[in-house]
Amino acid sequence: MTLRRPRKAVLLVALVTTLALLCCGGSVALLLYGELADNDDQGNLNAASFECGQGGPIDANAKLPKARQYGAQQVRNAAVIINVGAKLKMPPRAWVIAVATAMQESRLSNLGNLGAHNDHDSLGLFQQRPSSGWGTPKEIQNPEYAATKFYEKLKTIKGWENMSLTRAAQAVQISAYPDAYAKHESAATQIVNMLAHGAANAVGNSLSMSCAGAGQIAASGWTIPVKAEVGSGFRSPERPNHQGVDLIIGRYTPIVAAASGIVSVVKCDEDFKGRKTCNVDGYPGKGGCGWMVEIQHAGNIMTRYCHMVQQPFVKVNQKVTAGQVIGKVGTSGNSSGPHLHFEVHYNNDRSSSGATNPVTFMQKQGAPLGNAG
Repeated sequence: MTLRRPRKAVLLVALVTTLALLCCGGSVALLLYGELADNDDQGNLNAASFECGQGGPIDANAKLPKARQYGAQQVRNAAVIINVGAKLKMPPRAWVIAVATAMQESRLSNLGNLGAHNDHDSLGLFQQRPSSGWGTPKEIQNPEYAATKFYEKLKTIKGWENMSLTRAAQAVQISAYPDAYAKHESAATQIVNMLAHGAANAVGNSLSMSCAGAGQIAASGWTIPVKAEVGSGFRSPERPNHQGVDLIIGRYTPIVAAASGIVSVVKCDEDFKGRKTCNVDGYPGKGGCGWMVEIQHAGNIMTRYCHMVQQPFVKVNQKVTAGQVIGKVGTSGNSSGPHLHFEVHYNNDRSSSGATNPVTFMQKQGAPLGNAG
């Protein structure tokens, strides 16, 4: 028999090991939340996770909440970024983009000139360059000034509110690594929630600080795929191998991507007899997902959409944005009636091992499944 360490012990070892690798000069560099928490515990670090920012951001000069993954000054820098966004009347989606950008550029540290390791003349939280017109070295190393310049440039990007985080950040930064920002989206969402009363759960492109409802995209970048009642649940006693949830809604209802990402699978799933018969109604016991789509998102999250009524509207390797229609509800495959079978998987693991409860996951993203809103 193989002995397993208790979960908390495993997490503690992971934390100590990672900090040992990341500590430098007495300060703790950025550690992504997802690198510490496992699937079940990930949301426990999401302070104020079911609020929507009505209390406003925490003043950077106030006593800030502790974050195990950051040094005190890094948390304070994130608070400055969020507060500047609020003062400039930028919506909460902009805060998430800005914090994620600073995570990638500087690990939320106000970097000076790093000598031989410097990227040209890049400085500060966002690694802005005096030679590119961002300001003087002294100005750029003022976190409030640097954040202000970032938001001012973001405002000039047409349609930034509907872009994926990495596209919006890249449009501002013009980085040599344009896809690097995406991996910080989950951690940025969590820190915005922690420092701004759950603001990443608010409607992302609005200043109202109202919780995102059906058809609206939260500042986290997530939205519900269909406005529908939740039917059969995730791994229920009656269906222990049910790796998602069934969202009960009428045939031909549009299905949208739950978040921005890249389409990884589009197919007619074979039934138990190896047949690809997705253009006809399915039935219980037939097997297969019918017409289906899988999308890979930032943070190695994968979502799956099953039982579509016809061939999906997207293709493999196509980039999609949150809220983009990808197909329509049907009852193809192993199905007893029109509905969307919706799954969420961690680590881009398509198997049952990667599956997590979509109801819990989506609630943490500020996009709760169900018919409310």
